[in-house]
Amino acid sequence: MEFSHRSILLDEVIEGLNIRPDGIYVDGTLGGGGHSYQVAKRLTEGGKLIGIDQDEEAIAAAGERLKEFSDRVIIERSNYVSFREILNLHGIDKVNGILLDLGVSSHQLDDPERGFSYREDAPLDMRMDQRNPVTARDIVNNYSEMELFRMIRDYGEDTFAKNIAKHIVRAREQAPVNTTFELVEIIKQAIPAKVRAKGGHPAKQTFQAIRIELNGELNVLKDSLNGMIDALDEGGRIAIITFHSLEDRIVKNAFRDAEDPCTCPKEFPVCVCGKKSKGKVITRKPILPSEEEQEENPRSKSAKLRIFEKA
Repeated sequence: MEFSHRSILLDEVIEGLNIRPDGIYVDGTLGGGGHSYQVAKRLTEGGKLIGIDQDEEAIAAAGERLKEFSDRVIIERSNYVSFREILNLHGIDKVNGILLDLGVSSHQLDDPERGFSYREDAPLDMRMDQRNPVTARDIVNNYSEMELFRMIRDYGEDTFAKNIAKHIVRAREQAPVNTTFELVEIIKQAIPAKVRAKGGHPAKQTFQAIRIELNGELNVLKDSLNGMIDALDEGGRIAIITFHSLEDRIVKNAFRDAEDPCTCPKEFPVCVCGKKSKGKVITRKPILPSEEEQEENPRSKSAKLRIFEKA
């Protein structure tokens, strides 16, 4: 299956990164290479782009897409949480820009075999890195009811988390839950009919929760942000596209704290904690896709772009 991923907020990202032709850039979520292509195209001699992705198919597709820029592009199969080790490996200390597009790629959603979509029947997989021995099936069948409840409540923000967890445990006592549609049916039974009738897809939030848990998405983001900001050269920028409130909150708070890290009580006349600002938030409010983009690509609807510039 061909790797397709429409790059969301493409023009806004390229403008936001303020690309220097001789700069060094990191795309921590390379995907099909759409954003990276536009970055690489703007680089000249001395410029470099490092693309990181943990998905084998993404690496192959991006390698093909970016091969005309092989003199300035390095592709690494890894998780972006390891970006510092990757920079060290290539003798790079500071970079001029970093991009993270945190969405599941269209390819991952559209390939039924990957098990990300609640609209296609497939084995419960959801691994962003196929080298991971644990799949969504393991979580659904092995987590305790309390663990399932907490996961669906915290990562899916689903009002019916308790009932969904209870129904999953009850169902798997009869037989293991192996496929996406089996799980969708269980979730439907846990949600009142009148709520199902007026809401979005009943399984959306639970699938999101399992995916986040399995791939450690929020922890990886939290563990990476400060180091990424520190890796920026003066005037360098980090641009992050998020797709749900949990990610957006982490990014917003990290950027705000980097801009104003002072922990002194408000009544202190001068700062004594000694924590210095690392730069400034460029986006006071997140940049959202235009109505036109949302119509052309419905998956962009929940996207938010935030940008920070290093002092």
